[in-house]
Amino acid sequence: MGTHNSLLVTIAVVICAIATTSTAYIKGNGWEQIPNVNDPMVQEIGRWAVAEHARQASDGLQFKRVVSGMFQVVSGKNFKLRIDAVNGDSKDGAYRAQVYDQPWTQTRTLEYFVPTN
Repeated sequence: MGTHNSLLVTIAVVICAIATTSTAYIKGNGWEQIPNVNDPMVQEIGRWAVAEHARQASDGLQFKRVVSGMFQVVSGKNFKLRIDAVNGDSKDGAYRAQVYDQPWTQTRTLEYFVPTN
């Protein structure tokens, strides 16, 4: 009976570990830190986000750099970026943007673009 109980305890521990791992993944919704924000592709998406925002808002905002971000693999990729930019009065500002990118269909959309607080 002791071996049987040990086996049941082991199974219970494994099930709890799997459940905890799955819950952690669900809580994060699959978002991962971008390992290298200096990657030219990441900087290009940030540059596009600022240009798209400036086109929509007509505010003359100019891209400086992506300073941090996260991505989520979906049918394409979602990017949450923290971007430094310069406004029309030459004042530096920090912004948050979310971009959806699906290269194989040439789809890219700016989900939001807001100043950080």
